[in-house]
Formats: sequence, C-alpha cells, structure tokens
Amino acid sequence: MTSETPRDPAQTAGRAEAVPAAGTDEEPLPSFTEQLADQLGGVRGVVESGIPVLVFVVANIVWALRPALIIAVASALAVGGWRLSRRQPVRHAINGVFGIAIGAIIAWKTGSAKDFYLPGIVLSLVYGLAMLASVAIRRPLVGWVWSLLVARGSTDWRGNPRLVRTFSWLTVLWAVTYLVKVIIQAVVFQHTSAHDPATTLGILRLALGYPPYLLLIAITVWAARRAAAPPAAQQA
Repeated sequence: MTSETPRDPAQTAGRAEAVPAAGTDEEPLPSFTEQLADQLGGVRGVVESGIPVLVFVVANIVWALRPALIIAVASALAVGGWRLSRRQPVRHAINGVFGIAIGAIIAWKTGSAKDFYLPGIVLSLVYGLAMLASVAIRRPLVGWVWSLLVARGSTDWRGNPRLVRTFSWLTVLWAVTYLVKVIIQAVVFQHTSAHDPATTLGILRLALGYPPYLLLIAITVWAARRAAAPPAAQQA
C-alpha cells in the first residue's frame, strides 16, 4: 500500500478541467500550454513561416526584383522540405509556400515589388469579412475552427449559449484585427510607387503578421477553455 503525495491545491484546480468526469469515455483536454503550442505549430514553425518574407525584403534591397522573388520562393520550399524531412508539422510551411508563390507570380508579371504583398492584403480582407458574416448568422467561425482543431469535430458548443457568445466575440476580435491590418497595409500600398522596393510593406507584413496572431491565439485558447469549464472550475 503506497501513500499518495499531497498535491498543491492550485495545481489541482488548474488541472480540474483536464480530468474527465467519472463514468465517461471522454479523453482529457490538453493543457492550455499544449493547446497553444499545437495551434501555433510550435514557436519554431511560427518563426520559420515568416522567413520567406524577410528573405524577400532583404534580397530585394540587395538585388533586383526577380532574383529576390526566386530566392524568396526557394526559401519557402526549403523551409517546407526541411520540416517535412524531420517529420515536423508543415501546416505553416505549406501556407507560406502557397502565399509566397501567388505573390511572386503577380509581382513577376507586373514587375512591381509591392504586388508581392497584394495577395496577403486581399486574403486578410476576405478573412475579416467572412468572420463578421459568420457572427451575423450566429455561426462564428472561431467556434467551427475550435471544433476541428480542439474538440475532435464535436459541435456541442452550438447548444451552449455561453460558448456561442464567447466564440462570437472572439470571432469579432479576429475580424477587427484582420480588417485593421488591411486598412493599414492598403494605405501604404496605395502610396507606394510601382518602382519602389516596397520595403515598408515588407516590414508591415512581418510586424502585423505573427505578433497579433500569437496574441489572438493565446486569447482564444484562454477564453474558450474558460467558457467550456464547469461553473465550479470557473469560480476557482
């Protein structure tokens, strides 16, 4: 017969929501840190996905536009290939390759460096408007993403008014962030000459990219877990 070491009450309360109720077959939710890291693809994945843009900004200053585009696309492919060879998640790398490739094709055809950033601006606009529309029809997109990535496909949250409200305001927060980014980048894009290396747009792409994304992910994971927790755990 072994004795059990007493646990710190704070640790026990912090892990309460991760323990399934007795008599159920549900698996415990990962911890806040584990969920956050999973959604970000790891800190390394987040950093690596911004490498092609940084490479383009620097290469476009040092060399001409077309060599810079080739180097940027090559760096995106290299990052994706490296992660794939190490059997690491490639979600961010694939998104990066796709976005970089589309921007490179447009900039290659127009001969203007600023067009390299145009797909990202348009995509952010689409994201923002789609999120607002989803809230208007009471189908907040953040809730659906949470279902796919965290809740193993379960849509039980739709029957929980507290979760619906939480996912709605989170979706609005994401949408406003995307639309603010669009406005800032669109103004700079409009005032950037076609012959300009568009270095300012590159800096904005990096500054308005993953820093807000990291913050939004952290807020989303925290708010969703808090709303999903039993009333007793919320008051603890």
